[in-house]
Amino acid sequence: MVIGLDIGGTKTRGVRFEDGHVVADIVAGSANVQNVSQEQAAENLAELFGRLGNQGVDRVYAGAGGIDTAEDAAALAALINACVPGVPTTVVHDSRLLLAAGGARTGVAVIAGTGSAAWGKNANGEEARAGGWGYLLGDEGSGYWLGREAVRHSLARMNDGLDPDQLTESLLVACNVDDPNKLIAMFHSPDTGRRFWAQQGRLVVDAAEAGHQPSKVLVRQAGQDLAALAGRALRKLGIDGPVILGSGLGMNVTMLQDSFREALEAQGITDVRILDQDPVFGVLQLVAESD
Repeated sequence: MVIGLDIGGTKTRGVRFEDGHVVADIVAGSANVQNVSQEQAAENLAELFGRLGNQGVDRVYAGAGGIDTAEDAAALAALINACVPGVPTTVVHDSRLLLAAGGARTGVAVIAGTGSAAWGKNANGEEARAGGWGYLLGDEGSGYWLGREAVRHSLARMNDGLDPDQLTESLLVACNVDDPNKLIAMFHSPDTGRRFWAQQGRLVVDAAEAGHQPSKVLVRQAGQDLAALAGRALRKLGIDGPVILGSGLGMNVTMLQDSFREALEAQGITDVRILDQDPVFGVLQLVAESD
């Protein structure tokens, strides 16, 4: 009996596997302490395990963003173990789940969701990462990046004396304000944060798909930036693929996927795959590899 956890910036997905088969699949709030308080993370995990069940569990394997050190992993494992005392628990960066869910033992996985990061390994077991520095230092190509750029676009138009365009109008409605100037205080307010602005990234995608040229430029730039992360990891590992793109934006935005592929092809990388199942289902492969 294995419980797999995919702990993202906005939600935590838990799947209970029995002999490799899914017997429970539950979603609760985020347990990522980069996005919620430790107390809230503990509450969300308690809710999740309360619904998944914590009896008869042999192993817990969790992937989460922001797992940059052994201390990060140990801290999250301690929160999880409070829900399943005594059960062996492994915590890794969530990009490892993505690579395994893509059916690859070697290669580079690229996360394009609330945040962004690339992680990979080669046949010698060497590992490499690129990005994953968090929204203040990076997260290029992510939902947060798109949301922030939507605000910057709107403010630039305001500074140039231009009327709100399609993207700005949708952003003002979503933020419930009537003037782009009010976005400045709202962006810096403690009442909004990384998750809120990442959710506004969808407005850029919607506008791009509707033909709004500045939004199309932003979505294509996101794909190029994500490809650059993949390229750094590939070069460090000395491999040319595969590259697996996943998470919410990566799995669902065709324009971003096309830009990602084109940018990697320009680097000579042609084995590019779009993840076709949620990363949490990579847990079974990771458990098998570790046994």
